Amino acid sequence: MKFGINTFVWVSPFRTEVAEEIVEKVKGIGFDILEISIEDPSLVNVDKVKAVLEEKSLDVVVCGAFGLSRNLCSENPELVQNAKVYIKWLVDAAESLGAKVVAGPMYSSVGKAHYDNPSEREKEWKRAVVNMREMADYAESKGVKLALEALNRFETDMINVVSQGLDFINEVGRENVGLHLDTFHMHLEEKSSADAIRMAGDRIFHFHACENDRGVPGTGQVRWDEIFQALKDVDYPGPIVIESFSQDVKEIARAVCIWREIAPSQDAIAIEGLKFLKANI
Repeated sequence: MKFGINTFVWVSPFRTEVAEEIVEKVKGIGFDILEISIEDPSLVNVDKVKAVLEEKSLDVVVCGAFGLSRNLCSENPELVQNAKVYIKWLVDAAESLGAKVVAGPMYSSVGKAHYDNPSEREKEWKRAVVNMREMADYAESKGVKLALEALNRFETDMINVVSQGLDFINEVGRENVGLHLDTFHMHLEEKSSADAIRMAGDRIFHFHACENDRGVPGTGQVRWDEIFQALKDVDYPGPIVIESFSQDVKEIARAVCIWREIAPSQDAIAIEGLKFLKANI
């Protein structure tokens, strides 16, 4: 089993200038993988970041951030086009960096307007399916998989639980499209996170190990023993990545509504989180 950590633990937005410091820290702590969340492609020189990763022999996962201006399910062609250009950039970056997966809630935008009208919701779903097929075909041509993240009800009204995610990827109908599961969101939405993992089975392409308060894994209410057993039951082959947050990264703290201290420090999230994962799975 390989373990990773997301750049959001230390910085937002990620940019070329911080790559060396973060990569050195992540490698020194003992992680195998750096998950790079790329909010603004203009801040990232992929070739320079690749050189830093290769120097430290770190694997990489690329993760996207989908604000209101990037929305595959929108009826506004400009927002759809923004999302397509961005996803293709992420796929190209993944190919260059040697990443096998691009992860994130790319079927929509986070915090979009929610429709009470079932007809409008169905139209959104259909637009997302059609546009995701196009993105999947592009990713397939680059040898990249797309892992779609299920989010809690406060962040999306489209895919909150595994059953919805499976319906979506089955309708997309592409083998390189799967699910990205996150224990924080699962803790809020699933009746049983372990059962949901078993339901997802081999369609799990990426996995985030996050505590229920987004703090250090192992310090909260998440039923880790059940989750780890479920991952073993389905023979999940991919990485387990920590994506936790602190007040130190102001952009992310505002985005995910962290108003109090939930971890001793950014480094503590990484060090203590990795120690917990390695000791329990």
